[in-house]
Parts: sequence; structure tokens; C-alpha cells
Amino acid sequence: MSLSANRDFRLLFLGRSVSLVGDGAFLVALAWEAYTLSNAPTALSLIGVAMTVPTVSLLLFGGAVSDRYERRTVMLLADALRAVLLVLTGALALTRTLGLWQLVVIVAFYGAAQAFFDPASDAILPEIVTPEELGRANALEQVARPLTLRLIGPALGGVLVGTLGSGAAFTADGASFVASAVTLWLMASSPALRVSVGSRADEASTVRQVLEGWAYVRRHVWLWGTFASAGIAYLLFMGPAVVLLPFMVKHELHGSGFELGLVVGAGGLGSVACALTILRGGLPSSSINFIYLTWTLATLAVAGYGLANAVWQLMLASLAFNLLETGGTIVWATLKQRLVPGRLLGRVSSLDWLISIGLLPVSFALTAPVSAVLGVRMTLIAAGLAGAAATAGGLLLPGMRSVRDSTVYHGSPQAQL
Repeated sequence: MSLSANRDFRLLFLGRSVSLVGDGAFLVALAWEAYTLSNAPTALSLIGVAMTVPTVSLLLFGGAVSDRYERRTVMLLADALRAVLLVLTGALALTRTLGLWQLVVIVAFYGAAQAFFDPASDAILPEIVTPEELGRANALEQVARPLTLRLIGPALGGVLVGTLGSGAAFTADGASFVASAVTLWLMASSPALRVSVGSRADEASTVRQVLEGWAYVRRHVWLWGTFASAGIAYLLFMGPAVVLLPFMVKHELHGSGFELGLVVGAGGLGSVACALTILRGGLPSSSINFIYLTWTLATLAVAGYGLANAVWQLMLASLAFNLLETGGTIVWATLKQRLVPGRLLGRVSSLDWLISIGLLPVSFALTAPVSAVLGVRMTLIAAGLAGAAATAGGLLLPGMRSVRDSTVYHGSPQAQL
């Protein structure tokens, strides 16, 4: 069945796209509100820690749940919780009663819901599309993601923040989660999602399921090596990139919320260009080499944030980072979905998220004190250089380059990446 004729994929794609528009507005509003409540990078660092700690703490449990219960239902409940949280945040902001401590508490619950949604979202795609269509489905989603999350969403967020305030953007994101939940609910009538819960080892304990996933990852260097190199790289560059980029726009370059949206939007253009290229030309033949090359160069682009002296230069660095990162992400997602058995995919994805982002709270926590010592610009430059070195190091692990997409997935021969 082609993607255009696949009802479940169309619903999933629509729901994700609407939700990502809201998330793009949310990211602009969150950064602007944090720096409104406090002009120091400490505020956004604190929010980053509060959001990522619950995510990291609950990811393994979220992965086990997504392998044990219907993934559509897990995603729907996570969307419903985030809708409530965002509407509450919007109401507090619109009535000017939102404080930093309230924002911290709300994003902590938001991060907890994310821990269940992400593994289920990663694992559900092979249930609803054929193995042969996975590459195109991932590329199509990576076309929509930057258009919504990096272009339409931030533009909407910039307009809402500039005209109606951050509360309007938070409320819009809450409404987008409601729309996503509705599309997931509509998928319930599709036979493609009527999977047998009993086939997912109902009798196994959660701990036993997690250990089974971990044992699988340990046997494959392309999994644990990539998880580990990403985790170290994220520790080095992600906190500075997320926290200090809005600071660069607002305080170093004296820009506006709209200009922050332009910087984020430029990254979206890069992602769209890359995804469209892969959608038209197909996936590369040497998947692991391609993944590590693009991710290493993307991380180097973070140093460009620290070198920028104008908003347009930040836009170029953002475009380069997102273009390269998207290319590696499409190939990585497809490789993982093709090679990892479906019954383990939720747990493997949760370990991917856990190890990759496990040190993000530390990265966010260190960003403010390190930038106070080194300065905002030097912190960004050092983060980009060190993160790129850590990323490239993963490719040097013995056996990393030997992985090939030639295994059997759910009984079907796979085409080479």
C-alpha cells in the first residue's frame, strides 16, 4: 500500500504536523517568557533541567510501556496530558500570574509525558507502513517537521508573542495537542493497528523487558556506540545551543522575538531542503558513514552561533546545522526501524533517547556557569568544536562501519540503504 493510500499514516502524519506547529510556537514563547521573567541564562537553563530530568528518568519505563500496550493509546494519553498543561500555562500567562517556579513545575510534567510519547512514536511507524516504504515515510515526516516546527510554528509563535503575548502561543500549542489526540483516536478503527497485546510478552515484568532491550543493544556496536557518542556530544553542545541562542538574539544582537523566530525558521528551511532531496533521490548506500559525517558537520555549525555578529549570520548557522542534522536523522531512523525487531523497537528507542539525552540536564545546568566564566560566544564556539570531536569518535569504534541494512525485518527482505 502506498503512503497516499494508507489511512493510518495520513492520520498520524496530520496529527504530528498540527502538533509540531504548536510546538514551534511553544519554543519561541518558552524562551521569550523565560528571559522576560529573568534576563539571565540561568532561567532557561533551569527550565531545560526541569523538562529533561523527568524525561530521562522515565524513558525506560516509557519504552517498556510502548512495547507492552497499544502504542497509539500511549501516544494519545501523552498528548492529552500535554494539552491540559499547555492550556493551564496559557491561562496563567494571559492573566499575568505565571511565575518562574510555576513554569518549571509545568514543564517537568510535560517532560514526563514526553518520555512515554517518544518511544511509542518511534516504534509505531513500522506497524502502519510496509518495510519498503519506511525510508519514504521518514523522509516525508522530515519534510513536514521543519516546515511546522521550524518555520510555520516559530513564525506563528513570533506573531502571537509580539501581538498577544506568550500566553496565546502556549494556548495554541495546547490546542494542537488536542488535534493530535483526535487523529490518534480516529486511527482506532483501522485494522492495521489491531495488534495483539498478548504477543508483546504480557507476562514479563517491566524490569525484565527493559533488560531484554538492553541486552539486544549491547550486542550491536552500531546501536550502543551511536547512543554513547550522541550522549557525550549532546552534553557538550546541546545546553549551550538551546540556552544561549535566544540570549544571543535578545541581548548580544538586541533582536526581537520575531527575529528569534527567523533564526529558528532558517533552520527549518535547511531541514526541508535536505528531506526533499532524500525523498527525491533516495537514501545513501553507506548509511553509517553518512550519519556520522552529517552529524559531525552539524555540530561544528554550532560554533557558528558564537561567531555571528548579525541575525542573518545566526540564520545561516541555523540553516547549516538543521540541514545536516536532518540528513543523519532520516537515515538513522530508517536504519533502526529496519534492523531492530518490532517487538523490541519501543525499548531500543527508549534506550536511544535515554542514553542520547541522559546528560542533557547536566548540559543545561552547566551552561549558565560556564558561559559566565568563558562568555556566551566562547562557550558556543567551544561547545561546537568539542561536540563535533565527540560525534566523530563514535565512527572509530571497532565494527561500527560493518553494519549493513541487509537483514530481515518482520520476514521481509530489506533493500540496501
